[in-house]
Amino acid sequence: MSFLSGLRGGTDVGFDGYDEFVPDHLPEPGPFLTDADVLTGTDHAALHRLTMDLFDERGVYDMTFGYNLAQLNLDQRHPDSGFRYAREADGKVLRAAFTPTTEFCPQSDTLTVGAFRAWNGLSDRHEYDVVRVRVDAMHHQSEAINERLRDLEARYRETGAVDPDEHETDAVGSETGVDATDDVPF
Repeated sequence: MSFLSGLRGGTDVGFDGYDEFVPDHLPEPGPFLTDADVLTGTDHAALHRLTMDLFDERGVYDMTFGYNLAQLNLDQRHPDSGFRYAREADGKVLRAAFTPTTEFCPQSDTLTVGAFRAWNGLSDRHEYDVVRVRVDAMHHQSEAINERLRDLEARYRETGAVDPDEHETDAVGSETGVDATDDVPF
């Protein structure tokens, strides 16, 4: 059992359990999820349990809080933060919208790229052809981050690869301290 497996929620005071769907402890679905079927109840909880496993395997950790990024959805201290999910009409595409804890979260670029790489790099573990990821518009760099995510998504759809080209440059990453050419464990 990994260290993070013990942090799966429900056992620590202030965290919801992974089998629970608590809408009051989740961000409202934003514009990216419009025109898609927003997951609720057991559908949301089941996908989020899978997300915890994928993020654990690929090392998608929120360094500020010291836990697997999926744990943010369960952290009652941040009820307006975390992921919301929606299925597109064809059922083969999942949308995942990430709302960070603050509009200036310095990890939002790294975390959303890591989430994209985890879901799509381990695509044999779920039913979706692609998981599209976006950061909420409340983030001050949402346009630049979402443009990068659109580029990653387009490359993934074209090549099936989730890792960045070794010659890629990243204006967003230079501000956050993570360069796209760095070896990031996602």
